[in-house]
Amino acid sequence: MNKQIKIQTILDAVKQAGDLFLKEYKLNTIPANKVDFFRELASIDERCMSVLKTRLANDFPDTPWNTVDEFDNQGQKQPLQLPEYWLCDAMDGAIQYLQHIPGWTINLALIRNGELEFSVIYDPLSNEMFWAQKGLGAFLNGQPIRPSIKTDAGIMLAVFEYGHQEPAIPGFNQRHGAAVTALLNQFGVVRNYGPHGLQLAYVGAGRIDVFHQLGLDTFNWLAGILIAREAGAEILTADGNAWKWGDESLLVAAADIANKFIQNKR
Repeated sequence: MNKQIKIQTILDAVKQAGDLFLKEYKLNTIPANKVDFFRELASIDERCMSVLKTRLANDFPDTPWNTVDEFDNQGQKQPLQLPEYWLCDAMDGAIQYLQHIPGWTINLALIRNGELEFSVIYDPLSNEMFWAQKGLGAFLNGQPIRPSIKTDAGIMLAVFEYGHQEPAIPGFNQRHGAAVTALLNQFGVVRNYGPHGLQLAYVGAGRIDVFHQLGLDTFNWLAGILIAREAGAEILTADGNAWKWGDESLLVAAADIANKFIQNKR
């Protein structure tokens, strides 16, 4: 295990991976069938991972990489039984990238003894690098970030996400619809944006006031969860319990905002 984390090395590696795709942004032909769609997704993943593994190999020679697929629900329910490993969402928002629209990032998390130790989210289009280390705070381009201090729900921005459910869960769409209705009833602005990790980082930075999602989506959440938590946001389930790895919902907001939302929807 590499006890010392060489932060700049990690940030530089993630930036190199993101900037590789920035140079080619909107140059691809938008996939028109499933064969092309999945081929492009696989290519993005392969190229991104190649850059990250090459750049981090010297400083983290003994740190393996997570090999569990992000659509493997069972594999997302608990961390690997390893002292340390990397978990990468090679491109969070890859569909947006392929469709030539904003909202895609490179996300990387370092897991130690089953807990989030370090994470980074890089948005190449905005040239913004969010990162956090356990117990040491969260940062955007080197400056500390904090969640929202708003008190008027009428001017708060709440976002909702919808995870892939394979196989389909009976009644899930109805539950999701009720959750969106609850958000609409309490907050002035409700949106769906796309990249999970970046939205969580935005909660940490006070740009988004509430993030809400039903369903299991652990790998898409992890990097953003550490950033939001270290910034000072509450990391809860949709029912208001403290979130833990494997929980099948997520609610992230400043403490006062989260508590009021939960109380008012009951």
